Amino acid sequence: SKHQQKSTRLATRTPSINKQQQQIAEKRLHTMSHICLTPLLIILLLSHSISAFTLITFDVDGTLVAGSGKKADASAHSRAFGVAVGQILAEDGQPTLPVAQVLPRRDYHGSTDGLILLRLAKATGLMKEEVSEERLHDMFQAMYEYITTLDDAEIADGIGILPGVIDTLTVLATMKDRVACGLVTGNVEGIARRKMKAVGIWDTDALTPASSQQKEWFGTEKFAFLGGFGSDYCSRNIDDAARNHLDRGEQIAIAVNRCRSLYPDKELTRVVHVGDAPSDVLAAKSLSERYATDESICVGCVGVATGSYGADELQELVGESVPGVWEPVILEEGLACESALFLEACGL
Repeated sequence: SKHQQKSTRLATRTPSINKQQQQIAEKRLHTMSHICLTPLLIILLLSHSISAFTLITFDVDGTLVAGSGKKADASAHSRAFGVAVGQILAEDGQPTLPVAQVLPRRDYHGSTDGLILLRLAKATGLMKEEVSEERLHDMFQAMYEYITTLDDAEIADGIGILPGVIDTLTVLATMKDRVACGLVTGNVEGIARRKMKAVGIWDTDALTPASSQQKEWFGTEKFAFLGGFGSDYCSRNIDDAARNHLDRGEQIAIAVNRCRSLYPDKELTRVVHVGDAPSDVLAAKSLSERYATDESICVGCVGVATGSYGADELQELVGESVPGVWEPVILEEGLACESALFLEACGL
């Protein structure tokens, strides 16, 4: 069956985790070979390698919550773009037309909030000159401040949780000894926090707490979590379509660094990004190329066909799997598949 075929394919990829842990232990033994190691010290050294852990980063729209369709296009987050561009750049301070009425879908679906803001500003004639990084951050803040005027029900309207998400996250919440979970999303960080609280994802207890490196967003201190966000990095290059995934790749790298800062005594051996768009797959792939010479870490990707793109489209983008370096998997049902199959796809 299709599921059996997928399971067989996945099973061939998971042993690399044990191999990585073995390599780490062997390197430590080699480094300390000049020291007389007692059996007890050897056991302690090898047992430390078991502290190796995996970071799973989730995209939001189209992966955890509905991210396409008329309702999503009219959601509070979508409205925030026009509010911010109008407030910061328009002389009268009035909102622009909604993103979905101004931009083609390829310019906003799977992109980051920063690039969407700039494209909207240009398309509506409000970008008279290059927008500075400071002005862009003013727009991020304006988006967030608009969201703070809304209650959870208004924020959640149009972005319902996708099937299987709560069940899968509930399972991951029981694996905190070896798995850290966060978001890597184009969303402004404060908005991502409010969305996760509004739809109930925060309540699963799966998301790892935020690192001290992350910005404070007033009113969200009690539900801050690990991640890399659209407000953390934006190239401001709206003419190069590749920036959709390259900017997101930078956001994954930011999440990796923050995760390492949270667990300095653990060995991060695997990073898995889960997302529904080509930019998610290509971002993870670009990260694997960055870490290609680092034998201690493997990059995986779980592409989910729960957004605007089909499984075949995503499969074409992943390229060849390189065991221990780049291990992508496409799940047509997304997180609605059996939890065991998802965990296997993550190398767990």
